[in-house]
Amino acid sequence: MNVRHVGDPGGADTRITSLLVPSYHIRCTIIPARDRGGERVGRDDMNAMDVRVGTASVRSADRRWAGLAVLLTGAFIAVMNAIIVNVALPSVRDDLGASFTELTAVVAYYSLAYAMVLITGGRLGDLQGRRRVFVWGLGAFTVASGLCALAPTPEILIGTRILQGIAAAVMYPQVMSLIRVTFVDPWERATAFAALGIALGLSAIVGQFLGGLLVDINPWGLAWRSVFLINVPVGLVAMVAATKLVAESRSSTARRFDVLGVGLSAVGLGLLLYALINGRAAGWPAWTFVMLAIAAAVLALFVMHQRARSTAGSSGTALVDTALLTNRTFAVGIVMALVVHATIVAFPFLLVFLFQLGLSHSAFETGVIMVPHAIIFMIASLAVSRLIAWFGRTAVLANGALLTAMGFAAAAITLSVVDTPSGWHVIPALMVVGAGQGLVLTPMLNAIMSGVPEDLAGSASGLTSTMQQVGGAFGVAMINLLYFGALQASSVGAQAAHVAAFQVGAGGAVAAALITLVLALLLPRPAGQA
Repeated sequence: MNVRHVGDPGGADTRITSLLVPSYHIRCTIIPARDRGGERVGRDDMNAMDVRVGTASVRSADRRWAGLAVLLTGAFIAVMNAIIVNVALPSVRDDLGASFTELTAVVAYYSLAYAMVLITGGRLGDLQGRRRVFVWGLGAFTVASGLCALAPTPEILIGTRILQGIAAAVMYPQVMSLIRVTFVDPWERATAFAALGIALGLSAIVGQFLGGLLVDINPWGLAWRSVFLINVPVGLVAMVAATKLVAESRSSTARRFDVLGVGLSAVGLGLLLYALINGRAAGWPAWTFVMLAIAAAVLALFVMHQRARSTAGSSGTALVDTALLTNRTFAVGIVMALVVHATIVAFPFLLVFLFQLGLSHSAFETGVIMVPHAIIFMIASLAVSRLIAWFGRTAVLANGALLTAMGFAAAAITLSVVDTPSGWHVIPALMVVGAGQGLVLTPMLNAIMSGVPEDLAGSASGLTSTMQQVGGAFGVAMINLLYFGALQASSVGAQAAHVAAFQVGAGGAVAAALITLVLALLLPRPAGQA
């Protein structure tokens, strides 16, 4: 709130600045001491005050928050569609006669295409305009969803899922970059990123629930096709709303598209993620390690190429400006994003293995057991901005990582001390994990993006999102390796073997959470925080 007393007897202005009210700033001009017809008004005459509120500023602020809702809708459906199809796979198998390998491809190739294009999608927003590219991506995603619903064969469904993943990768990086450039005030930006964290958490819950509900009620006999068709009206409405509510922005320094960089990043990431996604199911044959080695070489070439493109003579042409990596907060933050998402994505798989394969819980019971974790995650995400204001970002991140490690350890210990292990026994431990993850995810994303120059916001968002996807794929691969490796080495009964395998996997998750704790302490403290 800016309050100005005009016409002070001494000719001086008195200002009170930067008092933030919920959702937006209000700018007032208060004139208490001007004359009426030459007669000076007394200090106590409140009727003499002329209060003018900047309603245009209020409307502008309202529009920014409404625009945020549109952006979160895009992020929500992009992440939800990696999950919602899982529960529809039996219906796809029955309708299209898909094999197990084809069903796996329906799920995996969406994530593969998504991860391969995120860096390119982020930079495309810098060049062409972030709102424009968001709308392009959303439109392509909507069309691809309709094509998925119309697919007559497994092969066509796999192809349209790849198109859907590419469209999501074009759309999603614009969300983080637009939040970065739209919300300048630190408190507002932290609140916006908290909302993003909640949306991402909700997408996983809603994806499982909505997918199962649509398949079960079978609207108009559409069965599995309804999980894709639901995206169409949502996408159309969000496209129109985005053009009205989201302000355009673009980089002032980006000059042209780095085609070679696009190719190197796509090939390197594609090889890396294909090997990680398919390695365990194939038994980690020699070709997976050859593929990982080639991926490492291609990604090294990509880094060298980007470094050359980031020199003064080629400034503005790099797909990822390596100047970003000289920013310690960004550099540490994207490593943290990789580690955090390794556990956020992989731990639910670990729970599903234990609950359904080892403890004989149904899919519905598994979902119910995991709901308290999700609720606590959202509550922690809502509270995190206030906690940072009280205790500082470093303390919140460090304690969130510590809580996460404690929750993983508590889950493993609980199952070893109860007489008859059950998923219901670990709900309190999972709530601790949810609290810790909620305290980490939002401030981590805010820290990564807040120190990035506006001109590089799209590039930074694409790289961050890619690290999240790579971390998730790596985490799932490691959890598979630890869990099934321990399971095969076990000589005890089936249930006890699954519990022991879970404890090994949970040990890996504890280690990842402790690495997150160290990274949180390495992050530079924001100005003004101890």
